[in-house]
Amino acid sequence: MANEASSCTSLGDERVIEFARESKRLLRLGRRMLGSITEAEDVLQDAWLRWERVEDEVRTPTAYLTRIVTRLCLDRLKSARARREIYVGPWLPEPLVEPLDTHETVADDVTVTLMLALERLSPLERAAFLLHDVFDLALTEVAVVLDREPAAVRQLASRARKNVQNARSRYSVGPEEADGIARAFFAASRDGDVTALSTLLARDVEIHSDGGGKVLAFREVIRGQERALRLFVSAQRKAATTPTLLRTAIIDGLPGFVSLDPIGVLQTTALGIRDGKIFAIYIVKNPDKLTHVNV
Repeated sequence: MANEASSCTSLGDERVIEFARESKRLLRLGRRMLGSITEAEDVLQDAWLRWERVEDEVRTPTAYLTRIVTRLCLDRLKSARARREIYVGPWLPEPLVEPLDTHETVADDVTVTLMLALERLSPLERAAFLLHDVFDLALTEVAVVLDREPAAVRQLASRARKNVQNARSRYSVGPEEADGIARAFFAASRDGDVTALSTLLARDVEIHSDGGGKVLAFREVIRGQERALRLFVSAQRKAATTPTLLRTAIIDGLPGFVSLDPIGVLQTTALGIRDGKIFAIYIVKNPDKLTHVNV
């Protein structure tokens, strides 16, 4: 009996160590699948409970845990899509805010721009693309995770790749450049400086603002430099007070900043850069999505 108890304890300790070793990668996978840090953490908790209950020894914990997390995410995506159909205004993923001085460029280069493109894919296409193209799993391994034939998985990944290829990041910035871009845009938008904004913004710039119906935000995507300029100038004239810059940061792999708007509402702003110009502005104001942001 003592030997059996000792064996069970040893197996339990190994499980804890193996799960801890994989947890960061699994959390990244869950967030990229679901667009939500909160939901990804819930999935990780569910995965741990299933992992803890497995009685036999698992030869390849990495593959096993990847399969559990992916399938839990696929289940959640069904209800998530239904919720987004009735979402108020543009939907954006929960922002992942990293300090400029500690940010490490992740090889998967999944930015908010790419995550929005992933929303257009079917759940299986999304999973195949992330597992194969982002997390570098072999097609045969992805096929096991998705319970599909390798040929079918190859088609899923190929279709997904074609649909999101224009959203892959082609412009990486260092901490100093990211800080400079973020501060320049914040100052120009705060002051309604048309000259500076015209220099910073691309002609086809888009502004996505996610308030989720909880706080004041644009109910539609603002498209084009002229509309954007009018909006910033109008906002500057109407504001009784000015917005407050709390800090610059890397937000979902993009230069950005955390700030308070003129009425004191917390928000994050991420800036998509292409050919040296800002082509997309992603503003998250929905308080439910900012619980992880350290003010």
